[in-house]
This record gives sequence, C-alpha cells and structure tokens, in this order.
Amino acid sequence: MKYLLPTIQALLLSVCTLQAAPTAQTNLPKATLTLGSESLIAQIAADDPSRERGLMSRTNLAENEAMLFVFPTPRSVAFWMKDTPTPLSIAYVGPSGRIFEIHDMKPFDETPIPSASGAVVYAIETPLGWFTKHGVLAGSMVGGLPSPSTAK
Repeated sequence: MKYLLPTIQALLLSVCTLQAAPTAQTNLPKATLTLGSESLIAQIAADDPSRERGLMSRTNLAENEAMLFVFPTPRSVAFWMKDTPTPLSIAYVGPSGRIFEIHDMKPFDETPIPSASGAVVYAIETPLGWFTKHGVLAGSMVGGLPSPSTAK
C-alpha cells in the first residue's frame, strides 16, 4: 500500500494540472473584408493574447464569418489548430492586401503550417474550403483590411 501512495499522488497531480481549452473569443472588433464580389465579416485579433487564442474552442463558424489576424510588421508566421474543433482554411496576406498562399487545416492538428513568405501582415481564417468555393486564389486582393499600425 505504501508503494501505491506516491503513484496515486502523481496521478492526482497530473489530473489536477490538466488545462481546460480556452473559452471561445466572440467579443473582438469586426471588419468587413471584400474578396472580389464576396465579403466576410471578420473578428479582428490584433494583439498577442487574441492572436494566440484565435478560433480555439469555436464549434462553428458561419459561411461568411472569419477571423482576421493583424501583425504590426511583416513577418514569417505559422498557425496550428490546437484546441480548435472546427475545420478551417487560412490565407496568408501581405501588406498590400494580396494573398500569398492558402492552406486547409484539420481540427486539433498541432502541426504548424508556416508561411512561405517572410512578409505576412495578415492571416484570414475561414470555414474549410471557403476560398476555393468562392474562387479566391493566391494573388487575389483583400479589401477592407485595417492598418497594421492598429496591431500590438
């Protein structure tokens, strides 16, 4: 019995230190983005805490709903799907609003998806397949983007 006690204590400690998935962000500012004749209503994640949480814990995303990540300066980025149950597509976008690349992402996949460009200022997450469904390709322009100077 005395040999089981340390094992039970270790098990209880590991269970107690498990972190719950963060609550979904739904109260961020919004912007209307235009992509050709299509539009998206995007929540804006423009600081480290909101960018880090992103769409974690969101169980649904309406057809024309998105999250826009804004970075203060051009950079390489990598996104993953930790604690994100909804399948998404992501576009990496440069300072001029031109889409560099688009990727599809699987729920809960923690494999980073790095940008090929080191000049990403925006990333747009949409429901899976949104860009393909609406004919939006790499090279397309995005309108309605806030200035990178609004990001922290």
